[in-house]
Amino acid sequence: MAKTLKAPWYKFYDDEKKHLEYPNYSAYKLIEYTASKHLNNISYNYFGTKKTYHEFLKQIDEVARAMKAIGVKHKDVVSICMPNTPEGIISFYAANKIGAIASMIHPLSAENEIKHYLNISKSEWLITVDFTIDKVDKIIKETKVKKVITVSVSESMPPLIKSIYTATNTTTNITKALKTLNPMNYLNSEKVDKKRQKMSWKDFLRQGKDYEKEIDDDFKGKDIAAILYSGGTTGTPKGVKLTNLNLNASAMQNFEHVACLRDKDKVLAIMPIFHGFGLSVCIHCVQYFGGTSILLPQFNAKTFDRIIKKYEPNVLVGVPTLFEAITNNKNFNHMKLDYLTCVISGGDSLSVELKKKFDDWLAKHHSPTTIREGYGLTECCAASCFTPLNYYREGSIGIPYPDTYYKIVKDGTEKELPYGNPGEIVITGPTVMDGYIRNKKETRQTLRRHKDGRIWLHTGDEGVMDEDGFVYFKGRLKRMIITSGYCVYPNNIENVIDSHPKVRMSCVIGIPHPYKVTVAKAFVVLKEDVIKSDELLNEIKALVEQNLARFSWPYDYEFRDDLPKTRIGKIAYNVLIHEEEMKNKNKQFTDKEELLEQVDDEANTDELLENINKENDK
Repeated sequence: MAKTLKAPWYKFYDDEKKHLEYPNYSAYKLIEYTASKHLNNISYNYFGTKKTYHEFLKQIDEVARAMKAIGVKHKDVVSICMPNTPEGIISFYAANKIGAIASMIHPLSAENEIKHYLNISKSEWLITVDFTIDKVDKIIKETKVKKVITVSVSESMPPLIKSIYTATNTTTNITKALKTLNPMNYLNSEKVDKKRQKMSWKDFLRQGKDYEKEIDDDFKGKDIAAILYSGGTTGTPKGVKLTNLNLNASAMQNFEHVACLRDKDKVLAIMPIFHGFGLSVCIHCVQYFGGTSILLPQFNAKTFDRIIKKYEPNVLVGVPTLFEAITNNKNFNHMKLDYLTCVISGGDSLSVELKKKFDDWLAKHHSPTTIREGYGLTECCAASCFTPLNYYREGSIGIPYPDTYYKIVKDGTEKELPYGNPGEIVITGPTVMDGYIRNKKETRQTLRRHKDGRIWLHTGDEGVMDEDGFVYFKGRLKRMIITSGYCVYPNNIENVIDSHPKVRMSCVIGIPHPYKVTVAKAFVVLKEDVIKSDELLNEIKALVEQNLARFSWPYDYEFRDDLPKTRIGKIAYNVLIHEEEMKNKNKQFTDKEELLEQVDDEANTDELLENINKENDK
């Protein structure tokens, strides 16, 4: 069936395979099989603690036996609430080895969020970093959890670093968020709470010492391997069910399509394991091709130059805000980065201006590569489209992965649009999720069977595909602003504002307007040491007016010292929308003359006055 679908992008596959053979077994077995080819390679590096693939497999087996010993069964849900630590990734693969489902939870989630994740997944087992224990204690009685295993981020640190961490409750590479959430009294606790069945990591491992039964679970490709919680800055996140096939296909496709990953490459794993981008790209793909995952529990922009200098990674994976932060770090001056051979941006839209700026930065620091942008969603294991190695088109997010097909359809329908026409991006392929956990309505809306018999993932994102199959991301459909009947894309405005030499970043949202219904407002963050002024604001306005049609011009601008961000570093535009809604909740528009001046020349004045009067009558 796949061969009948249009795939004009294949002409840009150089030595890349168009179709791959995917195994019908677990994510663990894929790693076990590929590890046998490079057992002495370093699997992960955690603050200097290095483990070969041979040692990593032994650690997975040890934790798998402990899980079986405490009663974890086939298809039980084990919640893993951990940052990027060895215990986090070992627990993920151990659960997979015994046929259990790993529910990956953000450790900085609020207590009610943790409760929701535990309950929606019906989890009976929780492995959590110790600084969450106060939150867990408050909600654990309201869940089905039988046992809680607590782990310190210092557990696998080398002795010297661990002693410093224990003494100071932090290390220089962990941000203030982790500093404040690591109470000393939990660091070395090995007490078992009989009432709530709480135990330390070491006690947990002891449980498996005497478990001698053979572990050989018959986990298939179609079986659910993990539950990840979809992004979004408001509302309750949905649990995304990912199968073994989804995860394995993602690892294999990433390796094939990125086309420059090599055995023993060191990959800086900044993206968290509870996020699809981090789990599938920084961990599972790296473990698949025999690379080293350099595990970092948290990102700190101020000390990032030291991390780069210490580990000399070959591959850097991150979101645009990470790359923006790197270019603003003066400590990188005079550093030679010739070992950095691959830079991947995902998780959010990379502006044309930021790409140019970062490419210049890479060249200045003697790196032989340029930044390459990818696109995807948690619902398709994060990445499914990526800039090909030898071809770049300005503003494009690249071309689809092997065995993955994209098309653009009219919003709200299944009707495919001709090349060059904007519409909703839809995707089909082996990485598309099984569905949302216990949410059939949302699953039906997102996964739809088209006339070709395939299940297509409706992304809710606006995009365009050219005749060669290059895809262009235009923005989230929910971010699209309709003003005076015109469609305005915030991403386009942000690209122009970000091109100003004194601007660090920007975000554009829609705000209410009494006549046009919605207009654009731009929030602008200036570069360090740049002074806010009316003169600078007028420069930015002139730049926008020079590059965009009149209907796209922001109605209002606001300078900010920073912008709110999600936990993985995306700009949280919905937070700004909420702030504006609260600010304007009780505001009335009474200055009719001022409003009249803002109306386009063709506007009907009588109709406008009537609308204003109606608003005031309310």
